[in-house]
Amino acid sequence: MTIVDDRAVGSTAAAKTGGGSGLGRYILVRFLLIIPTIFILVTLVFGLMRVAGDPITASVGGRLSADQLAERLAAAGYDRPILVQYVEYLGQVFTGDFGRTITDNREISDILLTYGAATLELVLFSLVVAFVLGVPLGMVAAYVRDRWPDAVLRVAAILAYATPVFFLGLILKLVFSVWLGWFPLGGRASTDVQLVLGRISGSTGINIIDALRTGRWDLISDVLAHAVLPATALGLLTAGVFLRLVRTNLIGTLQMDYVDAARSRGVAESRLVRRHAYKPALIPIITVMGLQIALMLAGAVLTETTFGWRGLGFQLAQYLASRDFVAVQGIVALLAVIVAVTNFVVDVVAALVDPRVRY
Repeated sequence: MTIVDDRAVGSTAAAKTGGGSGLGRYILVRFLLIIPTIFILVTLVFGLMRVAGDPITASVGGRLSADQLAERLAAAGYDRPILVQYVEYLGQVFTGDFGRTITDNREISDILLTYGAATLELVLFSLVVAFVLGVPLGMVAAYVRDRWPDAVLRVAAILAYATPVFFLGLILKLVFSVWLGWFPLGGRASTDVQLVLGRISGSTGINIIDALRTGRWDLISDVLAHAVLPATALGLLTAGVFLRLVRTNLIGTLQMDYVDAARSRGVAESRLVRRHAYKPALIPIITVMGLQIALMLAGAVLTETTFGWRGLGFQLAQYLASRDFVAVQGIVALLAVIVAVTNFVVDVVAALVDPRVRY
């Protein structure tokens, strides 16, 4: 007969319950933190946009008489106290109303729907570049640590995330578009291809998905050719971060006891890297993914402007040039919301993959 200790059973059940409640509590806390995060970001955007005065005066003040300007300010509510404007703006943001642009009188949410898919496509392409380059090269750097290939890769990683994305984009255009003629100078697709994709029923706005739906290789290759340079310019920034993260964590993992035990059994070093240390080394990448997506959205402004990629970043630059601060404020606030939600999703995924994150 087997005697079971009630205390042992109780402690096991408590551990299981604690694990579940720990994850649920972590997700709840991270979700609740979205609200103050958005509040702080929106407040900063509102304050910075008011440093130069009201948006209407900044945008069209030089083209209106004093009476016309006063009428426009009163109609938009910018003649009221700044605190009243701020409270009203917060109410609009938390109900999903990000306002209308001054220059073309469009809903900010409509701009997101029109141009957001293009920015999403660019970020996804850039993440592919970052993973394809950063993760394998980080593994190589860890495998040949403290030798000259490792030093070269570390310097390359530093250059990748230290080089301004617009400068890198210009260099890529000069070399691969002007000198070699391998890739287009800019745009998301050729004019005729864009017209074909625009006529597809139920278009997603993401060119590569719409091109794949047609099954035509000429459309797919054209979309990919236009995406190579902008995705590389933006993706190399994150690839450098991934390379250093994978290298550092892979070296640390290779020094763990269970890896030493496998090594003592005669397991080859290359197999240790691929089978035993690779997956644990990827966990830190998941935890920083939210920050990297935020950096990519920031870098998308310069990348889209450099390559004429008509996304949210491109439109944001156009509104900045026309001093339409209402549009700038709305788009930046909207991007802040997207970044906050993305960070929440990444934190949840990281907690599911690695229990140490939530304890």
